[in-house]
Amino acid sequence: MTLRRQIQFWLISLFAFCAFLYVFSGVLLPFVAGAAVAYLLDPVCDRLEKLGMGRLWATFTILLAFVFLLILFFILLLPVLGNQLASFLERFPELVRQLQGLVNEQMGQRLAEAAGINLVDLQASMAEMVGQGAAFVGKLAQSVWSGGQALLSILSLFVITPVVAFYLLLDWDHMIAKIDGWLPRDHLEEIRGLAREMDGAVAGFVRGQLSVCLLLGAFYAIALAVAGLNFGLLIGMGAGLVSFIPFVGAGLGFIVSMGVGVVQFWPEWPMILVIGAIFAVGQFLEGNILQPKLVGNSTGLHPVTLMFALFAFGYLFGFVGMLIAVPAAAMIGVLARFALKQYLASPVYTGSRRLSKIGPEDTASQEGANE
Repeated sequence: MTLRRQIQFWLISLFAFCAFLYVFSGVLLPFVAGAAVAYLLDPVCDRLEKLGMGRLWATFTILLAFVFLLILFFILLLPVLGNQLASFLERFPELVRQLQGLVNEQMGQRLAEAAGINLVDLQASMAEMVGQGAAFVGKLAQSVWSGGQALLSILSLFVITPVVAFYLLLDWDHMIAKIDGWLPRDHLEEIRGLAREMDGAVAGFVRGQLSVCLLLGAFYAIALAVAGLNFGLLIGMGAGLVSFIPFVGAGLGFIVSMGVGVVQFWPEWPMILVIGAIFAVGQFLEGNILQPKLVGNSTGLHPVTLMFALFAFGYLFGFVGMLIAVPAAAMIGVLARFALKQYLASPVYTGSRRLSKIGPEDTASQEGANE
């Protein structure tokens, strides 16, 4: 098969895969979630097999523990988080108005004098900005909630997803071997090398970063709750889960928690400083302990690339696209680096093809001319 036919084949395959995702995105969620669970838990299953446990019992034990932890989450944490989310969305306009009042009272006159504008105009402008921000947050929360309802459905989480994960995890090694047998024989080692690099990138970033997000979410939630911050559990968990985008999770959590803290604790500055110190400690733990230990030197993603992948895949394929955005971006990055490596070694970059066209006779004539 010529290079042109190979390119056509892979482009058609990619188009068919994207069309499949687009058409069936409404029903793929439990299957994608099950595949993700199976991929994340496969190393644990392999380790249990090395300890002497059969594949069937290892798979059953791991998924039983996973479902048990999931049920505990739904029983213990989800009601609290749901109540805090509902209360936060209900009180959000009031919190914003109180924060605006404090800012106008403490700094409004200074800002107006520094900017040379009327205080009434400044308050009107801030009120308009706050209203637009509140409307945006409301639409965002409504969008997230409407997308999250599919994820939190009883059928998907408690029936279909565990069953899909069980069968995929049970036959994981067999499926990998089967796919390996379908690879083109002429490029077998290259494809295997790319697959190993993709697995390393996805495993190192996704598994490691997922652990970092969960640990940071637990730290922020517990610390903010102990500090007595209203909605501390919700803000801490949200900040931790968004921490897979560097600085974004901690930045959003810091801004929201400081805003709530100022409204709640003003004028008690020590408590407000404690809220800020919690996020400073969290950033220290993430940068010096969690990231080096759990993520290490694995191939990560640039924050801009990660945000673009989330927006693009979410726009094209909905909530399912957001689930596959990070691993897909990691694999695309591996392919892009491979393509760049091939380009740098090709005559298109080096110009060796042009030199090869100069024969010995041309070289001798050029030397004679130089003499």
